[in-house]
Amino acid sequence: MTTQDDLNTLIADIAHDINGFIGASVVDLESGMPLASSSVRPDFDLDVASAYNSEIVKNKMRTIEALGLDATFEDMLLTLDTQLHLLKMITPEMFIYLAADRQATNLALLRSAVNRHVAALNA
Repeated sequence: MTTQDDLNTLIADIAHDINGFIGASVVDLESGMPLASSSVRPDFDLDVASAYNSEIVKNKMRTIEALGLDATFEDMLLTLDTQLHLLKMITPEMFIYLAADRQATNLALLRSAVNRHVAALNA
């Protein structure tokens, strides 16, 4: 069972490993509420981001089902002109959302750090 301390540690470890870290939250998929979150920018509202990203994940899961795909949603990478965003499933009910400055990191490093820390959490 994952504890609140585990989730806080997950976010802190990822923040430490990613240059340009802006913010991250571990989100309950059903409610869209963050279970743990951290941001280095006070204007980056992780409550709002968590809720909207929960809808993105749920819609993608519905799309997979509607297409009759025998597949499981693992992650989604979003590139903005100034930021990179990653949505990564931790369990079927919980995902991590992460935002980073696009000039300070790249998708490969971002994904690698998140995958490594999520795997350690699930071990």
